[in-house]
Amino acid sequence: MSNIAAFFLEGGPWMIPIAIVSAAVLAIAIERVVFLFFKYNINGSAFWAQIKKLVMANNIDRGVKLCNAAPNAALPKIIKAGLTRANKGEIEIQNAVEEASLEVIPLLQKRTGSLATLASLATLLGLLGTVMGLIEAFKVVAEAPADQRPALLNKAISAAMGTTGFGLMVAIPALFIHMLLTGVTKKIVDDIDMYSVKLENLLISRGKGAEK
Repeated sequence: MSNIAAFFLEGGPWMIPIAIVSAAVLAIAIERVVFLFFKYNINGSAFWAQIKKLVMANNIDRGVKLCNAAPNAALPKIIKAGLTRANKGEIEIQNAVEEASLEVIPLLQKRTGSLATLASLATLLGLLGTVMGLIEAFKVVAEAPADQRPALLNKAISAAMGTTGFGLMVAIPALFIHMLLTGVTKKIVDDIDMYSVKLENLLISRGKGAEK
């Protein structure tokens, strides 16, 4: 712990904004992991298999109840929107599914892109801190006695490079988490796109069968 504190203090004032960025990365990462992995996510294929079975059995009410059993998950919200219009026309079913998708998908993508921006910001702040530190280091060395210059220069450069190191320590995990969350978001959105179309086709064909 003392080594970490010493590393932070040696980096100078530019370590503070990087620390603020790291706190923002941590907060966003925790919030997005909780929502995307545990709240919005669901086994799409297994869920659709149950919905399809209920729709084909003309048991729409049970399908809606099944969606209500996972009220926070993204896919059930879309499926429920279509099921509530199951006895309406083709256009109403499609509009209901599209409207629900427009509400849910932005929630899935919310704040994830900020992690890449924060990663770049941490890196740039680290580089800026290094540049400013080197400028200050050369000023100090220029005024120091000749026999002390090498030691002072080494110490100053080491401290200045600490900001770049800290910036990269924040940026690399942020980019990794961004990649991970983007993959999960894409999987959920792909499930929504695929199973919403399957639902529309199933309900429309069901309606046409009922008309005959």
